Amino acid sequence: MSEQGGEPAKAGQAGREPIFLLPGAVTAVIGVLVAIHLASSMVLNQTALLQLYFWFAFQPLRILAGMEDISMAVPLIWTPFSHALLHGSWEHLGVNAAWFAIFATPVTRRYGAGPMLAIFFISAAAGAALFAATTLYSGQYAYLIGASGGVAGLTGAAVRFIFQPILVTRHPETGERIVLGRQLAGLRQLWADKRARFFTLIWVVVNAAVPLAPLFVGQDLGIAWQAHLGGFVAGLLVVGLFERRAR
Repeated sequence: MSEQGGEPAKAGQAGREPIFLLPGAVTAVIGVLVAIHLASSMVLNQTALLQLYFWFAFQPLRILAGMEDISMAVPLIWTPFSHALLHGSWEHLGVNAAWFAIFATPVTRRYGAGPMLAIFFISAAAGAALFAATTLYSGQYAYLIGASGGVAGLTGAAVRFIFQPILVTRHPETGERIVLGRQLAGLRQLWADKRARFFTLIWVVVNAAVPLAPLFVGQDLGIAWQAHLGGFVAGLLVVGLFERRAR
């Protein structure tokens, strides 16, 4: 939306709208994800790519290996976070980038870039924790890459306010209409709101049903549903910490 000023608009400038409506921080994160995947897919050979995954993908087996050799557990300091910056294919990246743009945008506009990134990485770590809890003793080697857990956390954070009504008041002296925005819903309020409840239930049920996919399609979809659920719950809960700071 443009504002009318006291001077006439110059030729060629009237009616112009910004091409990118995403906050700068959201665009920057997507740019970083694209740059990393571009480098890993176009620059690194197979050996270097395996080393990238070895050092920066999240591998639950490091927990067990670290009990015998502590050096094997050292990457667990950063891999619960760094795995969110890696992707296995352009399709994988594209889906996560689109979902990130949709839900990181309202969170960034409400809280700023720092809190958005904090929610993203905290949720990624929570998703990694649930992934480890469900795969560690499965007897299979498993590793986790992708921004899905962090994006799920931003989804959970956004659900707390995007379905709430816009609050409006009047200035006590001038009577001017003032838009206060949307309040952050408590968990009970979230459940009481039909749209928020429906979205949350559908999101949880769809992700929880992923392990049943082999029964219907005959193969594992390779989707880390644990990271989605763990990240979503984390974002749903931790966003309240940043709401207090914003106030």
